Amino acid sequence: MNERLRKLPTYPMEQLAGWKRQLQQAGKSVYDFGTGDPREPTPAILREALKAGVADVSQYPPTKGTKALRDAVAGYLRRRFDVAVDAETEVMATLGSKECLFHLPMTFVQVPSDKDLVLYGEPAYPVYEIGALFAEAWTYAAQLGLHNGYALDPDALPESVLKRASVVFLNYPHNPTGFCLPDALYRRWVEARDEYGFVLVSDECYVDLGYDGVQPKSLLQFGRKGCLVVHSLSKRSGMTGYRSGFVAGDAELIAAYARFRASMGTAPQEFVQAAATLAWAEPKHVEERIATFAQKRRVLIEMCRERGLTVHGSEAGLYLWVEVPAGSDGMGYAQRLREHGIVVAPGLFFGKGQERYIRLALVPSIDECRQVARIWPK
Repeated sequence: MNERLRKLPTYPMEQLAGWKRQLQQAGKSVYDFGTGDPREPTPAILREALKAGVADVSQYPPTKGTKALRDAVAGYLRRRFDVAVDAETEVMATLGSKECLFHLPMTFVQVPSDKDLVLYGEPAYPVYEIGALFAEAWTYAAQLGLHNGYALDPDALPESVLKRASVVFLNYPHNPTGFCLPDALYRRWVEARDEYGFVLVSDECYVDLGYDGVQPKSLLQFGRKGCLVVHSLSKRSGMTGYRSGFVAGDAELIAAYARFRASMGTAPQEFVQAAATLAWAEPKHVEERIATFAQKRRVLIEMCRERGLTVHGSEAGLYLWVEVPAGSDGMGYAQRLREHGIVVAPGLFFGKGQERYIRLALVPSIDECRQVARIWPK
């Protein structure tokens, strides 16, 4: 077995699922704030589009996705970010975001070479590291925290790291903290990309989930050459199980990924793409989902305030990043919550230095959030 992979800890979402099963087997009522898998029904218009898209004959989908889907993505990027892309050469359908993020190091990192490094900020979505390790690449996890607003800054990194980087992952709105990246740092990353020649990838899975007037930005508003953005319909459209997203940006990078994509997997089924085409074109269902998440967020933030817990960031995305009380740590506090049937993710699940935090996913219903606000231990 690959020694570097063997040393990886259990995937955090599997650990959370195990905790949930233990509580269910003990007969407890479970309030699952662990995994970011919203429970609101997938909008009916999308389910109907999926059913209508089932053809009489099932065939392999085109590697880059249907023209209708790529046109819908181009329309979305134009409306949402005022960014014009060529749907033919600068957009490709993906099976959600995770699969694409996993593939990109294998596509763009040459090992061995003097550009054998994948760079990302930590705490982080674990797939950045996992994809790099499967590609036999080396990793550099830049430490993020309150001291830098969880903002990955190229000027705070050693030049030797930037020179060695082949792929750099940005992730804003940030998972797990919900912080956004200032415009000035997007510009600096584009400048650094031009100087050092890495592939700059922005994981924008949560970019449509902003609260209290926050409108997160896209990397494509700041640069195109050497840049890719990865989007998903999982949270914004309630399509986690459908596995549908896209990657867009530099046409040469898209062409390189498309060349190997058929060897790595396949695009979503065409009936899923039919639903996705409507999802990227129809904004009303997204507004309704954001309003629901915002209600949950208000209930939980008020509960944290009443319990003396501090919520940091959390201005966008699907999560609240909560500092636990003095004298506690995230693992111990999460264990205490499980005694009340409440499952949360300890900060350490997302990287080193996050011992004082827990992450709450805005997943249980509004009524369940209100129930949790009553039983949350003081």
